[in-house]
Amino acid sequence: MSLSADRREGPSPVPGGGNDVATGDVGRQATVAQVVAASQRLRLNPNKDHKPESYEDLQLDFSPSIFSSLEPYLPPIMLGVPRDDKVKFMREILHKYLPIGERNRPLHRELYTMHPTTFFVPSFLKVISDNSEESFRSIMSEPSPGVFTFEMLQPHFCELLLAEVENFEKWVNEAKFRIMRPNTMNKYGAVLDDFGLETMLDKLMEGFIRPISKVFFPEVGGSTLDSHHGFVVEYGRDRDVDLGFHVDDSEVTLNVCLGKQFAGGELFFRGTRCDKHVNTGSQSEEIFDYSHVPGRAVLHRGRHRHGARATTSGHRINLLLWCRSSVFREMKKYQKDFASWCGECFREKKERQRLSIATTKSELLRKEGESTT
Repeated sequence: MSLSADRREGPSPVPGGGNDVATGDVGRQATVAQVVAASQRLRLNPNKDHKPESYEDLQLDFSPSIFSSLEPYLPPIMLGVPRDDKVKFMREILHKYLPIGERNRPLHRELYTMHPTTFFVPSFLKVISDNSEESFRSIMSEPSPGVFTFEMLQPHFCELLLAEVENFEKWVNEAKFRIMRPNTMNKYGAVLDDFGLETMLDKLMEGFIRPISKVFFPEVGGSTLDSHHGFVVEYGRDRDVDLGFHVDDSEVTLNVCLGKQFAGGELFFRGTRCDKHVNTGSQSEEIFDYSHVPGRAVLHRGRHRHGARATTSGHRINLLLWCRSSVFREMKKYQKDFASWCGECFREKKERQRLSIATTKSELLRKEGESTT
């Protein structure tokens, strides 16, 4: 079976978004902000390499997190201008497309900043505080190599996030907006970064997922995770039913079931592979199926091949956080052997070692025989 890389599409150029600067009748050069403001156009896809500024210190008529989330969508020429110019440009767009009465107001503002004691179960908070492999393993099970499961989210947090997603989708439908879906494989769901949760998810990755990944996934950049793609996916009637066999566009993936009532939808895992070996067969020890439980997390390498079986009844919503390491991605360009994490590279390496030992042994026996003769 052939796999596809499950990824969100990268940036694309926007017409009129180049570096040309218009000039007036008298030869005066217009400012960058004036040129772009005239077009009022955003990028279709965000600039993933751009780190947005903070707007928390400003008194704005929209949530500061909205500006931080919108900034990566600015035309390339706008990314380097002063913050005040960015604010003016984004406010004009927001007011143009979101007149009073049509703006999406957060339903639960407490979700937009990190509150560990209300988000996470006590056992998870304790092991994060202890920060050792022994403490992590005390609450985690590893039912298959490289797949870790553990209790993570409070039921109340799951309920709030579900309600926030429903509120966002209701507003999108009423306003007749088209939103970016999580990736190229899911037709339903929403990108959480796009409606203000980026800062909270950054803190989730940095303060809670990276410490665990540093211990269990160091060979794929677990200690250097520095960006994320956060989203929810929806399965069930009138939603996505299943998800094909694939790998994620991440170094480490967090997958947490939020609810609701459902049957089916099991995750199936089939071993970790590099690009070269992504379509190779699976060994018996790599075959594992996992049944979702609300609030319980699954953590695995992004290159761990997996899929989701059909949700046969009910409605299932999952939170996913694709965690990425720019350092690992750069280093990987210069590597050819990934035996430390690719199951097939490891088997090929062991086979080469076996053949080398067998050849050496045969040569020694031959020489010994000649010496005896």
